[in-house]
Amino acid sequence: MSFDYKRLVKFEHNIGDQEKKYRIYGGAALLAISVFTASIALLLVGIVLVGTGFSGWCPAYSGLNKNTTAATPDSTEG
Repeated sequence: MSFDYKRLVKFEHNIGDQEKKYRIYGGAALLAISVFTASIALLLVGIVLVGTGFSGWCPAYSGLNKNTTAATPDSTEG
């Protein structure tokens, strides 16, 4: 497995709708918890999750060539 730097800078959507929801809700929960616990780490992780959820692009997924959007079949069988 190699890290592809060229794909990293293309900003293609690589997060599916279901995962966007999970990232936004999880990030919002971490942001709320970080307010009460005064944890900088939770605040940063929450901001990253909400940001990637709204944008639909994850830099780590781009570098690792991972895509969770609904894939269209390349070939028709049958």
